[in-house]
Amino acid sequence: MSKLTAQEIKAFVPARDYASSKAFYSEMGFEMASDMGDVAYFHLGNCSFLLQNFYQPQLADNFMMHLLVDDVRAWYAHMEKADLAAKYAVRITELVEQPWGMLDFTVTDPSGVLWRIGQNI
Repeated sequence: MSKLTAQEIKAFVPARDYASSKAFYSEMGFEMASDMGDVAYFHLGNCSFLLQNFYQPQLADNFMMHLLVDDVRAWYAHMEKADLAAKYAVRITELVEQPWGMLDFTVTDPSGVLWRIGQNI
């Protein structure tokens, strides 16, 4: 019996305004490696996702991404310094120590997708 393996998994993240979302994720810290017109490939190190030029409110409002980082305070400071909340009318919460052993904060992207960015403590 052969052993199952996998190399990567990526989510297709919806975008209400494709151009604005591409700019947001670039400023957030991800690198856009390709853009095929309706799908853009973003990555940072071994983490990646596909931004799609597709939007449905029910999907976007219930979509969540989790990004585990080494230094959540640096990520928070970067997002505050870049003034992403004001530039893109997004919501960024305060850093919170969670009962499950993480320090994290959330960002709601321009399409309503919720990102939880955290560090194990």
